[in-house]
Amino acid sequence: MGAFAARHVRLARSMARGRKCLASAANVTDRTTQAPSEARRKRVLSGVQPTGTIHLGNYMGAIRNWVTLQEQYDTYFCVVDLHAITAPHDPMELRESSKASAALYLASGLDPEKTTIFLQSHVSAHCELSWLLNCDTPIGWLQRMIQFKEKSKKQGEDVNMGLLGYPVLMAADILLYQADLVPVGEDQRQHLELTRDIAARFNNLYGGRKWKKLGGRGGKIFKVPDAFIPPAGARIMSLQDGTSKMSKSAESDMSRINMLDAPDLIVQKIKKCKTDAYEGLEFGNPDRPEANNLLSIYHLVTGVSKEDISAECESLRWGEFKPRLADAIITHLEPIQERYRSVMADPAYLDSVLSKGAEAARVQAGRTLNNCREAMGFTPVL
Repeated sequence: MGAFAARHVRLARSMARGRKCLASAANVTDRTTQAPSEARRKRVLSGVQPTGTIHLGNYMGAIRNWVTLQEQYDTYFCVVDLHAITAPHDPMELRESSKASAALYLASGLDPEKTTIFLQSHVSAHCELSWLLNCDTPIGWLQRMIQFKEKSKKQGEDVNMGLLGYPVLMAADILLYQADLVPVGEDQRQHLELTRDIAARFNNLYGGRKWKKLGGRGGKIFKVPDAFIPPAGARIMSLQDGTSKMSKSAESDMSRINMLDAPDLIVQKIKKCKTDAYEGLEFGNPDRPEANNLLSIYHLVTGVSKEDISAECESLRWGEFKPRLADAIITHLEPIQERYRSVMADPAYLDSVLSKGAEAARVQAGRTLNNCREAMGFTPVL
């Protein structure tokens, strides 16, 4: 079996373990009532870049799932602002969008009393561990990353080291917190498998008896994380191409519904979105990706079952369905937008949430980083 195929086998096993953890999550007691002798909750880490505006795809595919996960797991959710500088950026925009992203986390239902919310750049251990891991990660592993190949073609001679090393920083993000599970979509599965490879390599190079001889506790330095697969059907596609994922980086803003879009703009985007010439509407027809995407959005924002939506919409024309879809999106986003405005109107509260989150994150990250330094042979800080 080739190395590429072997990695996919390992990732499939990882995803199976992640599904088993999800199935048993309902049996896990809340951490505030756990007896001291009980095993700790499984830990989950995830984050979204602050570049651009968080859109409906980010929310349905990630953030909304986090609200459920915070009830079942020990969760860390960060705004991954360090990842946002692998391409040219506007410094003022980065500063503003980082806080706006954190505010949207809160507006979407994340509770700082139940989860740790922080900005990635506020925990310096992310950068330091990324450098330590870079020094033991074969460059061939990074050059095989699909995202690097695709984005480096677009950037040409302007491609930078940050883009190549992006997956190592992502590995550092995950491994610092000894995460058991990492929510991943299709575009991040290869990066998670790389994280698992990096963790296993580092443990083999520096863990076990080698670490113990240096005065450490021995054993594994990093927990090797498993994939957590979000619920099926949460992948939102572009409004202009039903075969492409809704994306911040798409050139046209008409391709996405941003979480803070005004009602009039949402109506305009849905009115102009791509459809087809077939009669009626239906889920699951591979020849009708736009129909499947728009019906899926309707299903997700209304909570109505696909069976009931099929019965409601099977004989509708696009001109009849689009206003219903726009109204449903507006109704779903309205309370989130209202809470967002409330959070942004109280900057002291937002700063306190991020400060508290970063402080808690530094404790866990610092513990892991110190173990890495010790195992690699660095002189302890006096």
